[in-house]
Parts: sequence; C-alpha cells; structure tokens
Amino acid sequence: APFEGENAPKAGRATSTQPGWEIPTQLPKYVELDLQRSVQAVLRELSAQAPALQSNRGMWRWSLHKKVERDPGKSPALVRILLRELEKAESEDARHIIIPLLHTLMYVLTKATGITEELHRRTYAFCKRLLTLPAPYCTIALDCAIRLKTETAVPGTLYQRLVIAEQNLTSELYPYRERVFLFVDPELVSPSVCSALLLEIEAAQGQQTPEACMRHVVSHALQAALGEACHAGALQRKLLASSRPALERYFHAVVTAVEQMAREPSPSREGHLERLEEIYCSLLGPAATARGRCGGDPLQDQPLSVPLPSPRITFHLWTDEEQLWKELVLFLRPQTQLRLSADLEALDLQGLLPDWELARASMLSTDSGIERDLPLGADELLAPGSPEAERAGLQRKGGIKKRVWPADIVMPSSWDGPPGLHRRTGRPSGDGELLPGVSRLHTARVLVLGDDRMLGRLARAYRNLRKQETQRFCLTPRLSLQLYYIPLLARKTSAASRHSELGELAAFLGRMDPWYESIVNTLCPTIHKLAEMPLSLDTSQTVDPFILDAITYYVRMGTQPIYFQIYTVKIFSGDLSQDPAEDIFLTELKVKIQDSKFPKDSFSPRRRGVAEGPGAELSICYQKALLSQRTREVTVSLRATGLVLKTLPASDTEDHTCLKVSVTEIVKTSNLAGRSFSVVTNTFRTAHIQIQSQDRRLLTLSLDKDSCRTYKDVVRFEVAPCPEPCSGTQKSKVLGLISHRQEMERNKAKAKPLLMPINTFSGIVQ
Repeated sequence: APFEGENAPKAGRATSTQPGWEIPTQLPKYVELDLQRSVQAVLRELSAQAPALQSNRGMWRWSLHKKVERDPGKSPALVRILLRELEKAESEDARHIIIPLLHTLMYVLTKATGITEELHRRTYAFCKRLLTLPAPYCTIALDCAIRLKTETAVPGTLYQRLVIAEQNLTSELYPYRERVFLFVDPELVSPSVCSALLLEIEAAQGQQTPEACMRHVVSHALQAALGEACHAGALQRKLLASSRPALERYFHAVVTAVEQMAREPSPSREGHLERLEEIYCSLLGPAATARGRCGGDPLQDQPLSVPLPSPRITFHLWTDEEQLWKELVLFLRPQTQLRLSADLEALDLQGLLPDWELARASMLSTDSGIERDLPLGADELLAPGSPEAERAGLQRKGGIKKRVWPADIVMPSSWDGPPGLHRRTGRPSGDGELLPGVSRLHTARVLVLGDDRMLGRLARAYRNLRKQETQRFCLTPRLSLQLYYIPLLARKTSAASRHSELGELAAFLGRMDPWYESIVNTLCPTIHKLAEMPLSLDTSQTVDPFILDAITYYVRMGTQPIYFQIYTVKIFSGDLSQDPAEDIFLTELKVKIQDSKFPKDSFSPRRRGVAEGPGAELSICYQKALLSQRTREVTVSLRATGLVLKTLPASDTEDHTCLKVSVTEIVKTSNLAGRSFSVVTNTFRTAHIQIQSQDRRLLTLSLDKDSCRTYKDVVRFEVAPCPEPCSGTQKSKVLGLISHRQEMERNKAKAKPLLMPINTFSGIVQ
C-alpha cells in the first residue's frame, strides 16, 4: 500500500457545514477595522498625489499581504472587504482602482486556505460583469474568471500549480516550468547594489528546499479542501517527520487528486473532498480524523500559515547580447542532453555559429523542369490513369522543397490583431501550441534592472534573439518569453535632471499603469538603502525581504505587456571606403554637430550664399505623420545645432505611434546693426526620416543615451521602424522584372514592425 493506514475507514464530514468548509468565524471588530484601514490606505495611494504618501508607496500593499500571511484567519475578512470595495468602484465607475484591487484580491485567494465557496462565487460573478468593459479590464477579468472557476470547484489548484511551476517540482500531470532571469549590467549598476540583491535572493531561496515546497503543497491542499476538519499542527508535524520517499508519495498523490479533478469537464467539489480525505486519513490515521469530526480543540487547531515560496530566481551579470539567447537555450535544454528539436542539427552553446556558416551555398541545377528528362527510378512509379498520375503530370519534379513555417509563428507580437505601437497591449500568453504536438511547457521571465541605457541593450539582444529564431527555430514553439523591467537609476543627488532623462521609459510605464507606478517605480530608493546596509552573512535566520516580495508580486501578477516599437538606423560614415553601419534604438537618438569638417576633395563643394555660422546646414527628408494615415514626403534644408529623435511621448495627449523629432534651428536675421542668429526649436512627427549634412560638417549620433553606443564622423543617416525578421522583407527572386524602388516599396508595405513587450499589471489604461 502506498500510504500508511490506507485501508482505514474514510473520514466523515461534519454535517453542520458544506463539505470541507467551516462556518466563518467572526473576527474581533478591531481586526476588521485594521484591515479596512489598510485597504483604504492603498486606495488613497492610488487616488491622491500628496507628498506624504509618496514615501510609503508600495509599502501599503506589502503590509496588507503580510497581515494575512502571518494570520491566515484574517483572509476571509480581507476578501470580503476587497470585494465590497470592488463592487463600490464598479457602481461609482471608479475604474482606476479596479485593476489594483482585483490583483490584490487574486493574490490573497491564491495564498489563502479558509475561503468559502460563497466568496469564490461572488468574486467569479464580479469578474464576469467586468467582461463588458473595454480592454484591459475585460482581458484581466477573463483571465481571473478562468482561474476562479477551477479554484471554486477544486480549492488549492492555483497555489499548487504556481509552486510546481516556479520550483520546478517533478509532476507528470503538470509538467510546466518557470524561471526568473534577473539581469544586471555591472557597467550601469554599482557593485554594492549587485551584491545586496544577490545576497537577498540567496538568503530567501536557501530556505526553499524541494522537500519544504512539497510539504507546503500537501499542507495547503488539505487545509484548503478540509477546512476546520484538518488538524494543521498534527499534519505539519507528520510531514516534517516523513522521509523523502514518503513525502514524495504524499506529494504526488495530492497533485494527482487535484489535477485529475481540475481537468474534469464538470469538476465535483464533493468528489475532490472525498479523495483528499483518503490522503489525509492515510497521513494521520482514522483516530485523528475522528477527532476532526467531533470538532477537536479549537484553540489548538487554528489554521497554520502555509507560505508561498518565492519563485526560482537566477542572478546574471550582463556581459554581451548573445547571453540572453544562450541562457534561454540552457533553460530549455533537457537534462538528458537530448536535442531540442529536429531542426537543430548542431547547437554550439559555447560560441554561436556565425551567419556565413548558416548561409546556403549556391549550387548549379541540372534539372530541366521536364518530367521525361528525369532518370528512371528517380520517383516512385504511379499507376497510369490514376488521379495521382494526372496531378503528377502537371507538377515540376526534382525541385528543392522549401520548409515554410506559418507566418505568425515567430511573431508572437502579431497575435493580437493589427500592429499598433505603444497603444497596443496584449493578453497573457497561454499554454497553447504554436506547432502541432509541441507544447510551450517553459516560461522564462526575463527581468532587467537599470535605466534607459539597459533597455536599449535589451532591445538589441531581443532583436538578435528573433534573428536567431529565424535560423534555428528552437525557442519560440517551446518557450514563452516574458520581459519585465525595474528602473534603477544612479543615486546622485546633484543630478536630478539626469535621473529624469535616464528614466523616461519608466515614467511612461508609470503614467500608463498606476499600479506599476506604485509597486515598481518606487523600488529604486529602497534598493539603494539595501545596498547601504551592512552585509549579514548569516543565512540561517528567517528573512522577510520587501524588495524580493515586490519583485515576486510583479513577475506573478504583471501579465499585461505594453509593446514598444524598435527603430533601426542606417549610418553612413565620411570615409567612403567603409560600409554603412546599422544599429537600433528604443527610446532616443541624439544628433550633435562636430567641430571638424570633411576634406574638400572628398565632399561636394559648399553652396554659394551659405553664410558661416553656428551649427551645420542639414537636409532633412521625412514622411509627415498625418491623422489620415496617408504618407506625405517633406524635404527641408535648414541650419541646426542638433536634433533629438524620441520614441516616447511627453504626455498622454501626444501620439504614441511615431517619432517626435526636435530640431534646434538657427535662424539668421539681418538689420541695421548687422547679422544676428537666434535659436528656435521646431518639432514634428514622423516614422521615416533621412538627414544629411550639406556643408562638410560631421555629425555624432548617440543611441539610447548610451556612451558606449556612439557613432562619430557621420555624414548621413536614415531612421525607420525596425522590421520583424523574416516578416516579408526578403527580396523577390524576380528582381529583374521590377525596379529596385518598386521592390523597396513593396517590402515596406509588407514588413511588420518589430515590437518589444514589457510586462505591466494592466497594460495601457485608457
């Protein structure tokens, strides 16, 4: 028998309550008032902009969850309070607090064990009513309703699946795996911050052994299903005393019972309870179960807190752009060292194959295209007069068969309809199949810390990863990639303007998602305070880290991405012997005028009548952005001292779908006193622009505010949206039939833009 006392009689259920659920115990009035005050503090944080609340932003949510984590008996009261506030916000149309409160409620329901069926059904009904609202409310409500429907019938399912996936516990019925990759660039983040984050992660995860996680899963499932009939203290002592093989048997039995019932078309709450009662009886024996039917000692049998372990986080120092692809391949690669895919003939993890090795060599074909010229035995003979033979007579034989993947397979960004840029949000990626028979069992949550410079480097790595996928196609069908961002700016009190300049994308995310502003954008000062604290090497003490809890909450609940357009820039140097360089940028391209000039013999002569003055004479050709979405080319010549191309709007009223170009123009005026120059800043919007220097002045380009990505001695450059790799931009084989300009226009019309998603809690709230 797999369990102790398995042949013992089944435990009965108390007849005074619904199966497995206790009558809600009335908490003291001051306890509910304390929870109510904490919830109101969260609401004030979302609604008010008072400076007194800015210093504690993010702490109210954390302290609220910690209260119910330390005392699980408060969970039902908190659920009722949150539901009441959500229903009030619905009636008053206060939509700005619906998503934060709903995320808070779902986080409590995932961790709690004493929630009644009636509270689950009320929450499910509320989520169904939100389906009539526009996105992102209906998108988040649908995801919550799907999870709540299973949790109502099979309590403990959400907790069990979360722990199994995050801790990589072995389970045949739920084989999903997740991992958080935390990337920090040592060039942008101080060593003290890196060390502090690493020590905090190691201290918290050192206590999360596989045995402890399996005990948490068993204890949580039994407490969630049995309610008051479960002796939490006795169960915990039994699990602690069990050996590893016995603990694994209990764990697999609980997982099997929960997953089998959750997969039923109409899961039965009573049937699930009966199965878990059998497991509970095998653990503690019929005597303890009989005491549960009689009520037991209410003071001794209070529900114990079952912690939700933090996800498995691996810490990485950013070294190069290929590191992201290599780490994802290592995460996906099975331990048995089998090949990832039949398409991977050779996978070199130490050094990736260069592009020239992957190119197909050109070969001379001797195929005439006529079927009768084929040698005998080249093909299987078909019966004369058969339909197959008739079709074969109309087909070309002996040609090269090209494997064609579906157009949207390597483009997850195209799943949500027509491409928008910043105004486009997405739905959480599911566990569907991109290829028949290939399941996406792995989820990689890539979290980067830094400023806008780090995001620019991440964008380059993301573009390279998409290129790798067009050649090897091993990650996309099996891996769900989620990107997260926590702003971490340098702590310099004398450079407040520099802070705002390097944190433009974080400020944009905060404006679009208020919950992101409250939870994520407030972590920067806390992380710097942690780095200043003295290091403690004693990992035996129980830690209660705020930063790690905030990161965990973000990667678990932040499922709504905001997509950002990546722009490509083609750079032409003054040295005619050099080929044009290509690069990309995500947030900003800044142009400065150099003092040096080109030699006269290598550049066209300066036009007559152009007076010397500050700046340089520039020729600008761009496609003007119109509300009608029509293209209108504009060409201007002017003298300027610099340009700035920004992808992020400064306010919510500005357009989010194109570049904002600011030109610092020099205007010459003549009067009786002589000539004078004035500076005027002109702005316009475009998606495609070409700029060329006209008077032998050289330009300096700076991408994404990164000093390591600077190009000097530039005479011309072109900026356009970066196309998705292999999204219709390949050149046609019949180039001789059409002109190059027509081909470029056709490719530009077909090309889909490459969008990089960054996950938030709600996406863009309209």
